[in-house]
Amino acid sequence: MLKLLMAVLSLLGIASVYLLSWPVPVTPMAWVAPEDQGLTGDFEANDKLSSLQLISISGEEGPEDLAVDSEGRVYFSLLSGKIMRLNADNKAEDFADTGGRPLGIEFSPSGDLIVADAYKGLLSVSPDGKTVKLLTNSVLDSPIRYADDVDITASGEIYFSDASTKFPADIYTTYGASLLDIMEHGGHGRVLKYSPFTQKTTVVVSGIQFANGITVTHEEDAILINETGSYRVLKHWFKGEKSGTTDVLVDNLPGFPDNINRGENGTYWLGLVSPRSKPLDMLSEFPQLRTVVQRLPSSLRPKAERFGHVVSITGSGSVLESLQDPHHSYSFTTGAVESGGWLYVSSLHEHTLARLKRDQISVSLQ
Repeated sequence: MLKLLMAVLSLLGIASVYLLSWPVPVTPMAWVAPEDQGLTGDFEANDKLSSLQLISISGEEGPEDLAVDSEGRVYFSLLSGKIMRLNADNKAEDFADTGGRPLGIEFSPSGDLIVADAYKGLLSVSPDGKTVKLLTNSVLDSPIRYADDVDITASGEIYFSDASTKFPADIYTTYGASLLDIMEHGGHGRVLKYSPFTQKTTVVVSGIQFANGITVTHEEDAILINETGSYRVLKHWFKGEKSGTTDVLVDNLPGFPDNINRGENGTYWLGLVSPRSKPLDMLSEFPQLRTVVQRLPSSLRPKAERFGHVVSITGSGSVLESLQDPHHSYSFTTGAVESGGWLYVSSLHEHTLARLKRDQISVSLQ
């Protein structure tokens, strides 16, 4: 019995040393997470997203972002490195392959598809899909480690997010790097601008807690930025009296915001990829404990949970619609775009694309 007791104590000692001293890649920073109001108020629980139609994508995974070309065809980026599109028969067909992990995609005025590739940087794909060209993978001698989302002004200026300058997507994977950056809460995200006229890349705004989805406003005077690690949408002005300043447009979301796209009638669609994590919120003010949590097996650490949720907002931040799927038929929702009478919904991990008739969405009838 004594030997057994000594063995147990020895194991406990080893476990304690491991949990208190084993090196981890994160250096968590203290912050105060806003109290999670859950699915209440503007986000009252519903199942409006449960009637989605699922579209086969030929066994591919993770249609993370969506774009619509001048003919109304829907394109989507995939984990394999491919970019596919839906043809006239609503069947998925190959369009291009970046050889990396394409995330944000958007068409330029010239018809090229601009791609934020998490592994490679900002890319341009020719209209026929055959030529993939690197536009930029650094700014001020600083590498772009996690190109995430992209949008383009009518004149062709390109804004895109570099989600984390500390945790490279090609080393930790896009999902793994996001978990590390959010756990650390060190403000490593930034938004960049690439000018196709000068071929120069500049920093627009930095210090963001995982800079995720971005979109140029309908008025083209600002960009909206999904700050995933702080559960909010920011508005950074690049024209007018407030040029160079940043406001909080939507605060204290009930989940982690991912992509954001312009909708019709001056609206915007954003996806909540997962509900918020209660343990992560509770530990926000305790960086040392978050370090300990990072030493636990990955199955015991906070991670994305299955849930479907897309939200429509106005340019002033009012919530118009909150569409949810509590039945998990389509989860890890990253965003949505409108095309041809449908709302198309994307996902980080699903093996299908999804869509919902617009006449089933009240905001579309306003």
